[in-house]
Amino acid sequence: MEKIKVAVIGYGNIGKSVIEAIEVSPDFELAGVVRRSTVLNVKEAKELNGIPVVDDIDKLGGVKVAVLCAPTRSIPDMAKKMLAKGINTVDSYDIHSSIWELKQELEPVARHYNAVSVISAGWDPGSDSVVRALLQAVAPKGITYTNFGPGMSMGHSVAVKAIKGVKKGLSMTIPLGTGIHRRMVYVEIEDGVDFELVVNDIKTDAYFAHDETHVFQVDDVDNLQDMGHGVNMVRKGVSGKTQNQLFEFNMKINNPALTAQVLVACARASLRLNPGAYTMIEIPVVDLLYGSREDLIKKLV
Repeated sequence: MEKIKVAVIGYGNIGKSVIEAIEVSPDFELAGVVRRSTVLNVKEAKELNGIPVVDDIDKLGGVKVAVLCAPTRSIPDMAKKMLAKGINTVDSYDIHSSIWELKQELEPVARHYNAVSVISAGWDPGSDSVVRALLQAVAPKGITYTNFGPGMSMGHSVAVKAIKGVKKGLSMTIPLGTGIHRRMVYVEIEDGVDFELVVNDIKTDAYFAHDETHVFQVDDVDNLQDMGHGVNMVRKGVSGKTQNQLFEFNMKINNPALTAQVLVACARASLRLNPGAYTMIEIPVVDLLYGSREDLIKKLV
């Protein structure tokens, strides 16, 4: 079987985990890593030993899918550049309020270049979105509460690090119940920076503006960091005319590892879809899985 060549764009927490997921996937081959700097430190050189590292995807041959492991706000432009080369893209864009706009933005580009873009393909948005859709299908009337954490939010942490004056940042999500969350933010700031200005910039950022947010200055963010996260999802609703249908979904996970596995599954699905831009709820679940459709149906249905 000829394996599908995949490029990983970026080499942060998610990029590292995507490489691991590709390495254990029987149908994929890692073409290489694309990053701004090809100069590796000692740790990176050991981790990436034998893996091509380039600053331009054109230097890798035969890439079918690019997994975009970059900050959310850089995804739209990055995806367009890859799609314009006829390369499918998969990303974990996580600003919920802008997902529809991103789909509309990438749809004509993907169609024009005969490529596929799967957007917001992490665990939330992403696999949790599929669970929410399924729960709504079995109880069309009702309310779903998605409670995140407690755990580190990678998207929010990246947003904190992008704030002017922040040297290092960590955002923890604390569930308060019924889909309401508290954001606990810990920062190391640059010398001479006004901490109160940093606090204001964080609280007014789109990632934090709608949640209760507390910001603390600390000496060492790394001493607080833990990649664990989780979700508790509850739907109470009505099936037909029958009331009081209660559903609950729970998971405790390593954040980058699960995000990476979902991205790789969606990379596989992208090769089975018609050109265009898709969210996960638009993709047949069977297309995420390795194996023949016949075998999967016999095993899972």
